[in-house]
Amino acid sequence: MSREGAGTPLVAEVIKDRLCFAILYSRPKSSSNVHYFSIDNELEYENFYADFGPLNLAMVYRYCCKINKKLKSITMVRKKIIHFTGSDQRKQANAAFLIGCYMVIYLGRTPEEAYRILMCGNTSYIPFRDAAYGSCNFYITLLDCFHAVKKAMQYDFLNFNTFNLDEYEHYEKAENGDLNWIIPDRFIAFCGPHSRTRLESGYHQHSPEAYIPYFKNHNVTTIIRLNKRMYDARRFTNAGFDHYDLFFADGSTPTDAIVKEFLDICENAEGAIAVHCKAGLGRTGTLIACYIMKHYRMTAAETIAWVRICRPGSVIGPQQQFLVMKQASLWLEGDYFRQKLRGQENGKHRAAVSKLLLAVDDISINGVKNQDKQEPELYSDDDEIHGVTQGDRLRTLKSRRQSKTNAIPLTCSLAVLTSALCSVVIWWIVCDYILPILLFCLDGFRTQ
Repeated sequence: MSREGAGTPLVAEVIKDRLCFAILYSRPKSSSNVHYFSIDNELEYENFYADFGPLNLAMVYRYCCKINKKLKSITMVRKKIIHFTGSDQRKQANAAFLIGCYMVIYLGRTPEEAYRILMCGNTSYIPFRDAAYGSCNFYITLLDCFHAVKKAMQYDFLNFNTFNLDEYEHYEKAENGDLNWIIPDRFIAFCGPHSRTRLESGYHQHSPEAYIPYFKNHNVTTIIRLNKRMYDARRFTNAGFDHYDLFFADGSTPTDAIVKEFLDICENAEGAIAVHCKAGLGRTGTLIACYIMKHYRMTAAETIAWVRICRPGSVIGPQQQFLVMKQASLWLEGDYFRQKLRGQENGKHRAAVSKLLLAVDDISINGVKNQDKQEPELYSDDDEIHGVTQGDRLRTLKSRRQSKTNAIPLTCSLAVLTSALCSVVIWWIVCDYILPILLFCLDGFRTQ
């Protein structure tokens, strides 16, 4: 890709003579040997505040399917296919993210190779930022995202052969529970349940019972709540789930004691773990990220990128810097964990191994004992009703945004109505005027 001056088209060759990526400042026209297409107005990031990416996993899947379909199309076998984007810097970054993911997932390019192809010459892309309200002092780059996707493939977090697009898009909607898998068969991040299912202040609230069938069908055994109590935990425990409370304030970072207990619970859980706070974004994404960093040795930036690709808006404000500061100690704890685990024959006696590893956790957490039994309910349902938290605002925005997306625009409704009326009028004219004349003419022909 090269740039000679402002407004000069930029073109990067992804597959020689077949697939290119371009930044163009005027809309091109396809020809007999070149096919242009854009996703700028088709696959769009839905922001909370000033955040703008990366695009979610469903969009990555749709994009990869689109590219593969075009490359295999008989009508395009002799054409060069060019994915172009316009002058909007945010759309440029997300378009580059998509084709970079395609290079890593389907073309076997390393993250660095994909990044180099997109960054040749003087090209630059603005980095992605979080969903906090106000200014941002932490960013993730395209390269962070490509590394996250590569490692997700390596650890089988990402497998498009088994990816269920319909399920993903159904359950990410607020009205259907608002949940996403961060690690398949291991971690779900979801919106916090309430005492009963209802629509209030613009967002959907769901009772624990709304989630139980899905959790049972997907081998979820453990629920971890990070916000103050909005439902009785016995509604999950009576259904056979383990339930834990690890409260810390909305928008804040967890203590070392909470991180330690969270990791211990997850390492001893047999099935999948569902984690929630108010909106299932900040606190939830932060603690799941701690697990990923410890057990998969991903950097803080790569981990944040992956969690956001799975669940946009996750990890907010100071939680980002917190993960950066925790990276070294979590990697060290993970190294000790794996070393101890390898010392056991065929992974047997895993529970005993986890107990031995409590000493490993003390590398960064001193003088804190893990409690094996569940704490009693400490908070009433009324604790957060009168205060509007960050989680409330984010959840309200998500519900309203999706309701707007699902609503049929008035102009579309008027167009449909107008079309229907026109059809009726035309049919009336045909039946009352034209048809009798035709019949009269045909009758005249028969009599001749």
